[in-house]
Amino acid sequence: MEISENSNSDIMNTGDSIYLNEGKEPILSPMPNNTADSKEGEVGDTDSTLPEQGEEHGYLSGLRLAAVMLSLTLGAFLMLLDSSIIATAIPRITGQFHSLDDVGWYGTAYLTANCAFQPLTGKVYSHFNVKWSYLVFFALFEVGSALCGGANSSKMLIVGRAIAGLGASGLLNGSYTIIASILPVAKQPSYRGILMGLSFFGLLAGPLVGGALTQYASWRWCFLINLPCGVIVALFLLVVPIPDYRIAGDRKQTVIQRLGRLDFIGFLLFTPATIMLIFALQWGGSKFAWGSATIIGLFCGSFGNLLVFLLWEHRLGDEAMIPLSLVRRRIIWSSCLNMACFVGCAFTTTYYFPIYFQAVRDASPTQSGVDMLPQIITNMILTIVTGALVGRVGYYMPFALASGVFTALGSGLITTVTPTSSVAHRIGYQIIQGGQGFGFQIPILAVQNGVRKKEISVAAALVVFSQNLSGAVFLSLAEVIFNNQLKHELGIYAQGVDADAVVAAGASAADVRAAVAPAFLPGVLLAYSKTFNHVMYLATGAACGAFLSATGMGWVRLRKEDTSPPAAET
Repeated sequence: MEISENSNSDIMNTGDSIYLNEGKEPILSPMPNNTADSKEGEVGDTDSTLPEQGEEHGYLSGLRLAAVMLSLTLGAFLMLLDSSIIATAIPRITGQFHSLDDVGWYGTAYLTANCAFQPLTGKVYSHFNVKWSYLVFFALFEVGSALCGGANSSKMLIVGRAIAGLGASGLLNGSYTIIASILPVAKQPSYRGILMGLSFFGLLAGPLVGGALTQYASWRWCFLINLPCGVIVALFLLVVPIPDYRIAGDRKQTVIQRLGRLDFIGFLLFTPATIMLIFALQWGGSKFAWGSATIIGLFCGSFGNLLVFLLWEHRLGDEAMIPLSLVRRRIIWSSCLNMACFVGCAFTTTYYFPIYFQAVRDASPTQSGVDMLPQIITNMILTIVTGALVGRVGYYMPFALASGVFTALGSGLITTVTPTSSVAHRIGYQIIQGGQGFGFQIPILAVQNGVRKKEISVAAALVVFSQNLSGAVFLSLAEVIFNNQLKHELGIYAQGVDADAVVAAGASAADVRAAVAPAFLPGVLLAYSKTFNHVMYLATGAACGAFLSATGMGWVRLRKEDTSPPAAET
């Protein structure tokens, strides 16, 4: 159906939605008036999504589609696996390097670099060839993985994690952008569900894979495993042509012209703001007191840089690294907040549940990963199934709300576990929390459904940025809670035990039991369990935030019309 610019007979604009007069069924929401007064190019600006005269569909099918999806899914799987695979290896790493105080950095270094570069990746994919941009990011990810695998100190491991995070910053956003280029709109939710379900399996299965590699090979293989798998990712992408969705004018620009449009000044203002914020959260309450000059200075520096950054972005308008006109849209900021809350809950649980299983339940690294299978399997199945169901139902709001309810309920129940909790209770609580699989792909689906095609890469980058920043922030907060609360609980339940010695010993089953006399062990285990409960309060709060933020996405019907990508292939 074509909607002319001056035709008002077939449609009725209610401000937030466009309705057909017949039946008043919403087509898209939100959508501004298609007039000269419209300030923001919402989804109603159909001119940018309709194909130009003479363009051919560049969609993939058959073996070519399968090869690209395999590469993208494996790449996203490795990236998210790297976010959590270290969880069950941490006790062994801290035992080898005597670095329990660095636990938060192993995850935070990766996520900080990831989210600091994340907004820039949206501009990179907007102005450079999507396939080659993806391969460059993937190469950096592989270099960082190699450094981690060969690390001979905790500091070298942290540096490797940061480089891997830099490369990983462009992988998930690149996957979403490529899917938008190779598939029609109607098919994207199903394929995106497959990619997110299987790749998020990497996030959730990380502890299991990491535990097996740590126990039967070496913790170093938690990173070295990325190298042979990366060959498969690069090979298929190199041999299959990918449609270039950029408009013809962008493709004709020189490299220098395209680099000039990346907003490097905005990037140089934004990156320090992000890093100072993470450092303040990481060091506050552990290395420095919250009221110390260092922590206050970091927070003030972060706020000051952010303020200057926002002024600069406002000056650049739509050419900014993060266009403020895009951020102000409710569908964008609510989706980013929703993703941040879900990932904050997922990361907190994924990193600290293995510590409970190993330190309190005397599980091996492999067994602690197996103990998390109820949540892993439930989450993966629901994420994949939701991709197909959303396409059939036509609305994503019911799934976002259901996900928030199940995640909050399951996380709240996990706060009640004790050293003697039954297997049935632990499995049941994890299955309920696994209901977050209903909502994992909803934020990215919502923003891609609610923006113009040329805005997809930037909008997706914002969601992925919120995902990574949330992971870094919540892991920092969880570490502060864990370290401070453990010493407090040891003073209550294991009086006479050197709390600093227990913390320095590490969190593996063997290290905890070797650090204290048998008479004090029950009290130490109870202290660890109580500390884990407090960490899960943080996860529960994040889950509640996910439910509340889902209400801001709007009851929006999914787009069904095709938007043909340019026929250029690379």
